[in-house]
Amino acid sequence: VQLQASGGGLVQAGGSLRLSCAASGRTFSSYTMGWFRQAPGKEREFVAAISWSESSTYYADSVKGRFTISRDNAKNTVYLQMNSLEPEDTAVYYCAARVGVLVTGGYDYWGQGTQVTVSS
Repeated sequence: VQLQASGGGLVQAGGSLRLSCAASGRTFSSYTMGWFRQAPGKEREFVAAISWSESSTYYADSVKGRFTISRDNAKNTVYLQMNSLEPEDTAVYYCAARVGVLVTGGYDYWGQGTQVTVSS
């Protein structure tokens, strides 16, 4: 599967952005989808994930209550709605896919990343 992330940009603290990740392939609905991010000088970290059936989601503690992951299997797209953004959310955001259960690691396919910058 090929993944294309979009929707990043520059936003003030407290603002919102919605990231999208479009996937190619007919089997999108069978993949667990995740979002990760990497800030300058830091390791890539897990942000959120959603199961193939949309029945399960999981969030990093740092974004819980502010970010919402969702997916539209008919459109082969996964979303990350980010509200109440903080400067600490500044990073390149990546979408990823894996076959199997929802976990925070071990993803097989990665998109190219989209930059999110939150100004204070």
